[in-house]
Amino acid sequence: MSYNQAYADKKEGIIKANAQSAGDTGSTPVQIALLTERIQNLAKHLTANKKDKHGQRGLQLLNGQRRRLLKYLERTDYDGYIALTDKLSIRRGQRIVK
Repeated sequence: MSYNQAYADKKEGIIKANAQSAGDTGSTPVQIALLTERIQNLAKHLTANKKDKHGQRGLQLLNGQRRRLLKYLERTDYDGYIALTDKLSIRRGQRIVK
């Protein structure tokens, strides 16, 4: 099995686990879950390759994108936000609940 096939299988599993309906590949929870997987893989790479500055910048960009999606999800579907952050083990910021 090639790396690309293994990645495609893993991605498909993540999409199925977080999809809200059949054929759902782009909803906010799916995007956040896929970004979380990419962030974890890149963080693992950066622990072994500390001088990879381009990789560090990529990690910052991915974190920012995920943070914006999480803010949107928190604003629109607070219960879904809580469930997703618990499921993916993402730390939540101190927010005042309205």
